[in-house]
Amino acid sequence: MSENEDVNKKQAINQAAPVKNIKREEENQEAVGELSKLVGKDEAINVKVHSPYRLYYEGRAFSISAVNDTGPFDILPQHFNFICLLQPCKLIIRTVSDGTQQIDIGGGVMHVKADSVIVFLDI
Repeated sequence: MSENEDVNKKQAINQAAPVKNIKREEENQEAVGELSKLVGKDEAINVKVHSPYRLYYEGRAFSISAVNDTGPFDILPQHFNFICLLQPCKLIIRTVSDGTQQIDIGGGVMHVKADSVIVFLDI
């Protein structure tokens, strides 16, 4: 195989990878959206997203999607308790009353405990 063919293959693979990730993310969002429709309003989680100087969102939500070191993940009602560092991403909150809220974040800390999610940004 010539050097040009090898370079062309690598370029094709690099161009295809983001498309696969976008499709996978869209499929995940669709699945969580459908699940959110099935979950009753009683089974929502309390969410607070804030930084030291600004409150981004506070209210009830069906789900939250974000990205950490291991990849994209979703928080749904009755999720296990945990703390994680968030990577720069779009934090997606599927609210009970206001539809979907998206917040571009540069990273942060998420704390999940007893159907309550607190996200600390800009720290």
